[in-house]
Amino acid sequence: MQEHELQKLRQVDSATVCNVIELFEIRPRNRGFMTREIKAVFPELPPMVGFACTATVRTYAQPPERAVPTAPDFVSRFAETPGPPVAVLQNLDSGGSAALFGDVMCNSFKAFGAAGLVTDGPGRDYAGIAPLDFPVFCDGCVSSHGYNHMLDLQTPVQIGGISVSPGDLLHGDANGVTTIPMEIAADVADACVEFAAAEQVIIDVSQSGSASLTDLREAYAEKARRVAALGEKLRARRLH
Repeated sequence: MQEHELQKLRQVDSATVCNVIELFEIRPRNRGFMTREIKAVFPELPPMVGFACTATVRTYAQPPERAVPTAPDFVSRFAETPGPPVAVLQNLDSGGSAALFGDVMCNSFKAFGAAGLVTDGPGRDYAGIAPLDFPVFCDGCVSSHGYNHMLDLQTPVQIGGISVSPGDLLHGDANGVTTIPMEIAADVADACVEFAAAEQVIIDVSQSGSASLTDLREAYAEKARRVAALGEKLRARRLH
């Protein structure tokens, strides 16, 4: 995927991205996005767009006697992604887990090109991470890192109710995190502006201060017409 296409995706919110993905009818509407437990720590930041670099992490159980990967080992795998990496860390200790990341890790990841971090575990050191403008998505905050250690690198992981494989394209913002199927990613980037314009028809009428119920019905009908036409165009494009 080209950098200019990734830049287009950085200009739109994840809700619009999900809306456009639906138009291709290549996956069920209740699949592909992470559950509400995976929240943006810094929702004011612009959208995160990048490719998954994955690891499994434990914080409750002590490290095994064998050698385990370190943060630099994980960073060394960033080069395997087809574009800006997103650190995706699966928490293997669902009960009593400590922090999977903090300001040290986030500084390290950003220094080597990471676009953000996503995990189903908690983090810490939010005050130290905030100045980095580094998007982080997790399920909460705790004070200790416990026995934090990585196990497997660059294997499929389960995060927020979905499977994420190394190299998957991720988009995340204040609304949450979604995957974008690579086979439609470029078209999604192009179509988001047109979809947003269709929704804006309703918003403009609603904010006019003088809209009648008839006006609102007509706006919803116009939006539906535009979205239907956009969906037909996108699906037809995939056939050629």
